[in-house]
Amino acid sequence: MSTPTTRRERRERSAERMAEGSAAAPTAREPRGVGRFLVDSALWIAAAAGAVCIALVVLAFALQVTLIMFRTGSMSPTTPAGSVAVVQRVPASDVVVGDVVTVDRPGELPITHRITSVAGGAAADERIITMRGDANASDDPFPYAVTSVRRVLFSVPGVASVIAGLGDPLVLAGITVAATALVVWAFWPRRRRERGRE
Repeated sequence: MSTPTTRRERRERSAERMAEGSAAAPTAREPRGVGRFLVDSALWIAAAAGAVCIALVVLAFALQVTLIMFRTGSMSPTTPAGSVAVVQRVPASDVVVGDVVTVDRPGELPITHRITSVAGGAAADERIITMRGDANASDDPFPYAVTSVRRVLFSVPGVASVIAGLGDPLVLAGITVAATALVVWAFWPRRRRERGRE
């Protein structure tokens, strides 16, 4: 074939080469290994878990929702020791007898019991409540003057130890190292490996 001399011939020749190259290119993808599939799946799961965590944090701040752990059995059998409850801060004026609420006590740990009575307080937004644990025979020794409480929405038994364990520095360090290794392995350049296959 003669060497193209005009621009048109050069363009046509270039188009022919491109068409030949695309025809010769393989259309099927090279199958990926099981390890690569597992890493990709783990990354997608981690990304989804991260998105859920971010959404939960935003909701927690917006709706004033937090978690509390039950270390004693004063609310058994309704909420046994080792349970975790999801609580929401509400005005004291919204609570009624029978609600399970957490009351913050200055200088002491919060207490979570069931309300047995509600009375008006010194201010319009204040309530005087008495509480009792479901496992207790009598009310708490003193009533509580509150303007807001954390009402229990629901509880999950037996997960307090798991959540507490996740807060251990060694566990957090292990999770961080594992996540870092996974991300580095997933995004590590693979040019050498691909050249070797070629």
